[in-house]
Amino acid sequence: MRIGVLGSGLMGGKLGTIFARAGHDVVFSYARSEQKLKNLGRHGTPREAAQHAEVVLLAVHWSRVADVLKQAGDLAGKIIVSCSLPMNADDTALKIAHTSSGAEALAKKVPKARVVSAFNTVPSEVLFGVFAGRRRAKRPSLVYCGDETNSKETAAKLIRDVGFEPVDAGPLRIARYTEPFALLVAQLAYEGDDGPELAYRFERFAPGA
Repeated sequence: MRIGVLGSGLMGGKLGTIFARAGHDVVFSYARSEQKLKNLGRHGTPREAAQHAEVVLLAVHWSRVADVLKQAGDLAGKIIVSCSLPMNADDTALKIAHTSSGAEALAKKVPKARVVSAFNTVPSEVLFGVFAGRRRAKRPSLVYCGDETNSKETAAKLIRDVGFEPVDAGPLRIARYTEPFALLVAQLAYEGDDGPELAYRFERFAPGA
């Protein structure tokens, strides 16, 4: 796939690098410095990254979403895989929660694009480890949600490419639950004693098994 990364910090830089290693054609954009983009690989402006892409990875702080979307230009028809949580300025709480979600607010900003919420329920520190262990029989889970079948299938493929087992949580409104769940994972990852290299796995157990 042709993937444009909007936001090349911890999440965007690592996911984009993994996508490239998995064989996708990746263009990075929107980092704090030009040198950071050069270190990551092929790069350009947000508009160049978006125009190049079939899939756009949105990986910026919520406070930067409006700016990066403006720089990216027309995203009509694009699949936007968003890992941006709607955090407040000091990252202590969700600005949008319970009755809506960041993913739904994003979809209203880009009504002609197809938004899938994914990759925001795990810390960036675990991504390379999951990719390294992608051939394991039991993979960690990763929840995602969206309203359009083809874009969700694309997101699921990217989730598998990183090394997770995709878990379809349903329509985009389910981000109202997955985004607070991401804060639980962050609490365990960053406030626990064992470090942030944390993932999760859902398992089903049949009665009597």
